[in-house]
Amino acid sequence: MATQCRSQAPLAGLAAQVCPTDPTCYSQAVKHSEWREAMDQEFNALLQNQTWCLVPSTPSMNVIGCKWVFRTKRKADGSIERQLDVHNAFLNGSLSETVYMCQPPGYADSQYPDHVCLLRRSFFMFILVYVDDIFVMGSSQGLVDSLLAKLSTTFKIRDLGKPGFFLGVETMQCGADLLLSQQRYMNDILKRAGMSDCKPLSTPISLTRASTLQADPYDDPTRYKSPSWALQYLTVTRPDLSFTVNLLCQHMHAPRVQQWEQLKRVLRYVKGTLLFGLCVRSSSSRELHAFSDSDWAGCPKDRKSTSGFVVFLGSNLVSWVCKKQRTVAMSSTESEYKALADVCVEVTWILSLLRELRITGVSVPKLWCENLGATYMCANPIFHARTKHVEIDYHFVRDKVADGEI
Repeated sequence: MATQCRSQAPLAGLAAQVCPTDPTCYSQAVKHSEWREAMDQEFNALLQNQTWCLVPSTPSMNVIGCKWVFRTKRKADGSIERQLDVHNAFLNGSLSETVYMCQPPGYADSQYPDHVCLLRRSFFMFILVYVDDIFVMGSSQGLVDSLLAKLSTTFKIRDLGKPGFFLGVETMQCGADLLLSQQRYMNDILKRAGMSDCKPLSTPISLTRASTLQADPYDDPTRYKSPSWALQYLTVTRPDLSFTVNLLCQHMHAPRVQQWEQLKRVLRYVKGTLLFGLCVRSSSSRELHAFSDSDWAGCPKDRKSTSGFVVFLGSNLVSWVCKKQRTVAMSSTESEYKALADVCVEVTWILSLLRELRITGVSVPKLWCENLGATYMCANPIFHARTKHVEIDYHFVRDKVADGEI
């Protein structure tokens, strides 16, 4: 069905009627005037971004509703922070489906009051579900409230408001930044290990790593395994613990006395860094870049290498891993090349996720590696002829580079 689409002109703000001799009337009028001004800004921004156009309404149309949602925001002490915090709450993704919406209340076009809005751009919403915990994020508070209302008709749910504590991670506002902290979880680990009053340390591991092949077995493996497992979940917000925790978990089956001493050192480090967390801040950059590194034959028992990487989106750390490699590397170049392969897989997955979230403008990812040999292997097929022993599944890095994807 063909329809004629009419543009809608931005509106000027409407003045509120104020009686100076009536304090109550004046206060209410000022408040409503502030609301109206914010609504005007929101409405005009939607029009300027061509979020919709007006079309004649027909009985066959399935038209969704539209409403303004006002919420009083309060500070931690209960005092009011702002009366309204809605400004340009939309995203710019184009719609492929046909969606009709009622004109916003109070902003119906006087020339076409019976027309409806044909949406050109979408109002997105994402839902993160983990068992019975649900995290909802949307570009419109009204859209989020509508979803919660529909869910409540089928399930018994509780709206806990803004995320303060989700899956053991506490969200703390630090100025304009957000700090993701597991301080409560750290205290629980120390309490269960009987080290709540231990003396803190500033480093998680000694700079000298002595051989453990001749060390005596630890006589209580369960006491070792419990905090080691718990520390794995702490690396969700503590990348600085990834290497040490990975080292501890390699000895789960048969811990020795030296590993128990190392575990206690890590717990003392946790005690001294209870205020540490992962900082997330607003970033205008959409550059995706990653750093990888690896030792060579670092494990004295099986001579396998340990590699790790970190991935940044703009200025924010979004992914990190530290693990032992599956095979023994014949050279430092090979171990570094395997580390590059691991981070290449992760970056490819992150790009796929960003596309699914409709985040555009991400630059071609950059992988940083300090080993020149591994760098040459990514770009030089002749150099590859001298490294035929390297497993084939690591060579897809060269294909990504050749295709301009990395």
